Amino acid sequence: MFYRVLFHYFDEFVAEYENRFEREYGYFRPIIQEVVEKYLDCGNPKCGFAQIRCGDCGKEFLLHFSCHGRGFCPSCHAKRREEWGEWMREELILDTPHRQVVFTIPKMLRIFFKYKRSLLSDLCLCGKEALLKYFKAVAGRELTPGIIAVIQSFGSKINLHPHLHFLISEGCSDRQERFHSVSRFNDDLLQEIFTREVLSLLLRKQLINLTLIQKILRWRHTGFHVHSKVRARSKKEAEQVGKYMIRPILSLKRLSFDKAEGKVCYQYGKDSSELERMDNLEFIARVTSHIPDKGQVMIRYYGLYANAHRGKKKKAGVDSSCPPIIGDEASFIPSRGWANMIRKVYEVDPLLCPRCGGQMSIIAFIEEHKVIDKIINHLKLTFHAERPPPPQVVQQELMMAAEEGATLRAEELQTMINEYNQIRESR
Repeated sequence: MFYRVLFHYFDEFVAEYENRFEREYGYFRPIIQEVVEKYLDCGNPKCGFAQIRCGDCGKEFLLHFSCHGRGFCPSCHAKRREEWGEWMREELILDTPHRQVVFTIPKMLRIFFKYKRSLLSDLCLCGKEALLKYFKAVAGRELTPGIIAVIQSFGSKINLHPHLHFLISEGCSDRQERFHSVSRFNDDLLQEIFTREVLSLLLRKQLINLTLIQKILRWRHTGFHVHSKVRARSKKEAEQVGKYMIRPILSLKRLSFDKAEGKVCYQYGKDSSELERMDNLEFIARVTSHIPDKGQVMIRYYGLYANAHRGKKKKAGVDSSCPPIIGDEASFIPSRGWANMIRKVYEVDPLLCPRCGGQMSIIAFIEEHKVIDKIINHLKLTFHAERPPPPQVVQQELMMAAEEGATLRAEELQTMINEYNQIRESR
């Protein structure tokens, strides 16, 4: 459904964007077209494929290349998430309980993060500073936890909802490298610190003034919220929480199409009747508005999990089995093998021969366009998505118009016959 809508309506969306969506979602970012076109070519045989042969029966198959997109392509992101989760569990996190902390900001302040996406990085720093100040306040000393921070800009309705998910170790290190356990979290105190960090940020950026800050702080419910009730007691549980934190923009299981209204429906609650209804172009606008800018890192690491700290440990010969983290989460993930990731995600073995059950292996990668076109023409391969059905109302109108046209043609034909008969009789 997701692919079909983009395949058939993305060009129309680009043409209509300036008039219909620019005021709501800001100027059209080139990265949107780049990501969508890359996703539309995911699995396209014209972009190349691998040649696979079964060692037992000799049967050959073609495996189309994927787009390797993060966040946007559901299939590729599912494999990436499994790979990241395995790496995080085995090589990054400490063998100690972890806590998920979610930071939320008021609706009235979300508009600033909508048109100035660089503020999302600053918001992430606010969450980190709030945590460090919180640990210092409750422990009376400076403590450094291990932090995995994930920036999310979308809500359950694919709407604008910038917020933060932090996975924090319940063990912290002091300046003398002594490890301390911190297992209790006071959400009210952490929320107060986070509130002041964010308001100070927006004041420095001259986006709000002191009058508005004082007004917000006087409210009984400021709209800021901190939730830290989710606890992972083992590395395996921490992996599950981490994979939830880096979930994609939308879930294909929640996506459907209302044929009667001709609208895309997205289930945002537990009840199947809780649906957000959008036309095709509005749906594309919502989804693509959450595509990160080029080079924008959405997963960050601080404290004991930071690149600098892990680099120093490695240089000192401590924990040398853990490689240091580099800037972009998309590039440091070591390959666990695409076949293993597909087994974990889809529970099928892509290298198992469907003909005899033998083990297959890759014998060639075909990327030259002349060879690709020759194979596609020979095998008569096609790559075309079905168009989502139009609304039933429109279908009925088309049928009525066709019936009316047929009636008119029949009446015109009968009139011509009558006129011809009259002419014959007059002769």
